[in-house]
Amino acid sequence: MTPDARTPVLVGAGQWSNRVDRGDPAVEPLDMMAEVLRRAAADAGARSGADLLTGADALRVVSMFSRRYRNAARLVADRIGASPRDLAHSPVGGNEPQALVTQACLDIAAGDADIVLICGCEAWRTRSATPREELGWTVEAPDAPEARHTAPDRDLNNPAEVARGLFMPTQIYPLFEQALRHAAGRSVDEHLVAVSELWAGFSAVAAGNPHAWIQERWSAEDIRTAGPANRWINWPYTKVMCSNNAVEQAAGLILCSAERATALGVPRDRWVFPWAGTQAHDTYAVSHRPDLCSSGAIRLASRRLFALAGAGVDDVAHADLYSCFPSAVQIGAAEIGLPRDRPLTVTGGLSFAGGPWNNYVTHGVATMAGVLRSDPGTLGLVTANGGYVTKHALGLYSTEPPPGGFRAEDVQPEVDSLPTRELCEEPDGPATIESWVVAHDRDGNPERAMAACLLDDGRRAWAATDDADTVAELRSGEEQIGRAVKLSPDGVLRL
Repeated sequence: MTPDARTPVLVGAGQWSNRVDRGDPAVEPLDMMAEVLRRAAADAGARSGADLLTGADALRVVSMFSRRYRNAARLVADRIGASPRDLAHSPVGGNEPQALVTQACLDIAAGDADIVLICGCEAWRTRSATPREELGWTVEAPDAPEARHTAPDRDLNNPAEVARGLFMPTQIYPLFEQALRHAAGRSVDEHLVAVSELWAGFSAVAAGNPHAWIQERWSAEDIRTAGPANRWINWPYTKVMCSNNAVEQAAGLILCSAERATALGVPRDRWVFPWAGTQAHDTYAVSHRPDLCSSGAIRLASRRLFALAGAGVDDVAHADLYSCFPSAVQIGAAEIGLPRDRPLTVTGGLSFAGGPWNNYVTHGVATMAGVLRSDPGTLGLVTANGGYVTKHALGLYSTEPPPGGFRAEDVQPEVDSLPTRELCEEPDGPATIESWVVAHDRDGNPERAMAACLLDDGRRAWAATDDADTVAELRSGEEQIGRAVKLSPDGVLRL
């Protein structure tokens, strides 16, 4: 099938894991991003890969945590000799790399751009271990113009959640995990085995990924067993069940029109076509979710994704589900309709391949491109998640052009019609536990319990306790969901 001249195609992908943990010198994120774009150009195999960089119409950077530049896109463009007319960076969110790919495809299909560069990087190990004044990274002038923001940042925390100390992903995702366990009818121990087996499968994939940060296999038993190298973070999650952000990783993508790819001599066997993209968000505050174990946004966005592509979930040969924590994978797989006994990652996931804050999915798309080139004609699914299973972007890819051309849609109006739950900010009286987690200190000792609770009228309330006896009972491993408790207006939980 000969694609239309304006059909968007991914022609190059580059990745770099800078092993500072093994003695490699630290590199500024700007230089890492420039390098992965050069690698992406080489990956495309064009007659002149440099033309893919210098001819770019747009350069868009995924939001960074290790360094906030006013205009990282301009600084990267200068390093690769490009002069794009559009310089932009994304808001915070792990969904943003796929959202940037979708927007690039729309721009290319509409004729607004011929070549779009996307890149992101985190040098978090260096940033967290080095005083700011000793980093030696680029300092911009205070009045330097800022890059365009592709979308506004949104506050994903409700003040009532923050007041109870619930604001870290490592606290919220295990709450989802307990709710998933209860819905599945498993005991705490049974579910821990199931989750560790899921994660062992991800570890096995990472072991074969040359770009993965952790390339040794972890057994299910090692994953679920706490110890000095794998302590409890927020029970029931050990450290290795959490996203690994202590990495130095960068990834870059080059998308262009089929016409430009042909003109630049990109070999046809390097082409990977985005077929469709969708996006939506669940309620920004977890407080208002109807439950803690589902995602209406993923469900509706995935249905529309397949409809736009003229495909079905059974057509997906390769999948990379966003995997910051095990609960994210389980929710995503259930809503999309993917069985858990099939491979759900091509990278190894954020625990093992690496979790460079917002930029993981750039690596996911880059890896998927390689997988599809090795298995031409098959369909690959990439999902992206920002916040607390909050913001979602999904994409389908293949080495064959999409039968109806690239299509995309934001299904938010449909998601907004779904039921939500009311929040009670100052409860005073009886409630039942909806889900709970127990925070541990660095020595592995339980120190604080946090719970989502439901009042008799169906409203949700948040509570916590530092009382040693109460924390010990909640950490006992016995079922607590559905247990009657008492809440005070200041958020203290009493059994």
